[in-house]
Amino acid sequence: MANWLDATVIENKHWHANLFSLKLKTPAFDFTAGQFVRLAMETPEGRKQRAYSLVNSPGEAEQEFLISTVADGILSPLLQQLQMGDKLQLSQPATGFFTLDEVPEGDNLWLLSSGTGIGPYISMLGTRNLWQRFEHIVIVHSVRTIADLVYRQYIEQKQAQYPGMLHYQPIVTREAHTGALSKRLPELISNGELQQACQQKIDTRSQVMICGNPAMITDTKVQLESMGLTKNLRRTPGNITVEQYWK
Repeated sequence: MANWLDATVIENKHWHANLFSLKLKTPAFDFTAGQFVRLAMETPEGRKQRAYSLVNSPGEAEQEFLISTVADGILSPLLQQLQMGDKLQLSQPATGFFTLDEVPEGDNLWLLSSGTGIGPYISMLGTRNLWQRFEHIVIVHSVRTIADLVYRQYIEQKQAQYPGMLHYQPIVTREAHTGALSKRLPELISNGELQQACQQKIDTRSQVMICGNPAMITDTKVQLESMGLTKNLRRTPGNITVEQYWK
């Protein structure tokens, strides 16, 4: 049974009408980058709760979440309306196996995401483990519009901090944007356009993490498997590590 921590809103940053980052103050707790917790609110219809990945890195004083507003969602429309000082609850302990500890060694690490799926990777960028284990890291963010390309300033800070180690590749499917690719991830991998743009190989010596909408995950996994990569399991280590839940 989950324990619950009291949380106070200290910032609600709206990237655009349907995407926001919620920053909370809570008592300190431990977690591993890539894990998730549940946020909960009491409503006249009862308690509403949903799972969200932590965007902040372990050891930071504030907890942050990247959330897309679902019009008929049971919780996200309520979270979007929260203001500084408002109260909610956060579950303990953090859980999930979409972490670097579950990823085998590799020549490079691909962090593939769509939409809010970039959240766990932002958390990982702030850990020493990531930079100590992999010489080449590629973070790919596939979105519909330019406004969906969040946390770019933070990613640029990490590129400056670790020169030559991190490549950031945006994909924008519904608008033209300088430096961005425009096709779906599986197609970009299949035709080699993504690898060429990032100047990194995707092969059986690579490690690939995938987080985002289910269709993207399924289609990208199928494409990678057609190239000889295998799903990473504890009993049979492979190349592809997938986040299974959808926010």
